[in-house]
Amino acid sequence: MKKILNSNLFMQIMKFGVVGVIAFLIDYLSLIFFKEILNVNLFISTMLAFTISVIINYILSVKYVFIVKGTSNRVIPFIVLSFIGLLLTELIMYLGVEVAGISYLIVKIFATGVVMIFNFVFCKILLEK
Repeated sequence: MKKILNSNLFMQIMKFGVVGVIAFLIDYLSLIFFKEILNVNLFISTMLAFTISVIINYILSVKYVFIVKGTSNRVIPFIVLSFIGLLLTELIMYLGVEVAGISYLIVKIFATGVVMIFNFVFCKILLEK
């Protein structure tokens, strides 16, 4: 039984990873688009890109990753988690870019990793049955 649970958890983490890669690519490419093509401020670009990726992430997560009964009562916790993830992302972007002087493209990858771990743990707790 324990092996099956571990196997199920492993598969869920793998699905979360695939959804995360898709959301990350949307987030990262949107960030570059807003910042480099449209010349939008870095922190506004980060927020816009993050918001687009969160919508895609939510749709894919409730469809393929987490066992969710009735998505309407799960939207608010997901939005709250996403908002906290956005705050973490903005904080990491600020510290990395403005304080440490690192390229926003590199900092964004690090921020995404931190927020991805945060999101999995809390989505697992709050979204599933």
